[in-house]
Amino acid sequence: MIAQFLTSSYWAKGIPADTVARSLEHSLCFALLDGERQVGFARVISDYATIAYLGDVFVLPEYRGRGLSKWLMECVFAHPDLQGLRRWILATRDAHGLYQKFGFTPLKRPEIFMELHDPNVYHGG
Repeated sequence: MIAQFLTSSYWAKGIPADTVARSLEHSLCFALLDGERQVGFARVISDYATIAYLGDVFVLPEYRGRGLSKWLMECVFAHPDLQGLRRWILATRDAHGLYQKFGFTPLKRPEIFMELHDPNVYHGG
């Protein structure tokens, strides 16, 4: 379900299922369930001491508008292994309002951040 959603998402379009599986093995994962059905997801990549990257956060379209993404984020930020971190980072195109509720802001000093990004890594080109 996670791979199926991510492969059509704007941030991981075309990601291979084996890459998703490997990413889950090396992350702290959070599932949002409706009974036995998974309807949402988030994962955190962290050293559990100083920094965490929040990624792949989603709620299935038919479950949106119910406050579930906010509740999912509350669960993530309440996790005991993620307390006292100096920095959290994430990337989003359209969910700024959600993350602002949890204290996220635009980069205060974007001139010190850099990235190495290959947007075609999943497409072989």
